Amino acid sequence: MKTFTLVVSLFAIMAFTATAKKKINVWLIGDSTMSVKEKKAYPETGWGMPFVNFWDSTVTILNKAKNGRSTQSFMDEGIWKEVTDDLQEDDYVFIQFGHNDEVPTKKTYTTPDQFRGNLVKYIAETKAKKGIPVLLTPVARRKFDSTGTIQETHAAYSAIVREVAKEQNVILIDLDKLSMKYYQQLGSETSKLLFNHLSPGEHPNYPEGKQDDTHFSELGARKIAEIVLAEIKSQHLELAERIVTVPVKK
Repeated sequence: MKTFTLVVSLFAIMAFTATAKKKINVWLIGDSTMSVKEKKAYPETGWGMPFVNFWDSTVTILNKAKNGRSTQSFMDEGIWKEVTDDLQEDDYVFIQFGHNDEVPTKKTYTTPDQFRGNLVKYIAETKAKKGIPVLLTPVARRKFDSTGTIQETHAAYSAIVREVAKEQNVILIDLDKLSMKYYQQLGSETSKLLFNHLSPGEHPNYPEGKQDDTHFSELGARKIAEIVLAEIKSQHLELAERIVTVPVKK
């Protein structure tokens, strides 16, 4: 009887081990809309900052996004190599660029062909380490026309991200479209609450005030993070099983 009990116990332990979730990293690579901010920038907040708070103990979020970076400068500065050096099998890499790639007057500008090629390189090098690449279109800026209709601000480069995701058969989170839809639901005035809009004297970091329709407030960063989490769940990614707080889009 003792032998039988021991065998059953061993099988139970083996079954538990087999089904236990493996610890993984989720790497965030991108620009200032995603990055961790210095105290002097507060209340400006990257959506990757609240994103860390929604996961169980098997997930570590590693936010490598940096202000002002494009697909090219992120590689040129060696930040991408820091990721690939430590990237493990089954880790996820969330890739969100475009804001600094698409502006011809910026030194970080990449042509559409360069942008496409860089995305393919990120995907290939992630897969080479047996990681899981996830492409995100660049999160929308807040831009409404005179009728109160949200305007597209990343049309060309978001289209490239969608095309590459389809061609390379990788996961796509269309954050551009999803965020535009959310801004439209809120409307021109209420959507200002999502961004770093401050009146003169409202905050010591911005004594003259700030009217920024690209970078998020704490509220905006959390809402964008919730949009990403909701999309992870709606696409039934394995990661969804590791979310501990189910976001509700309002």
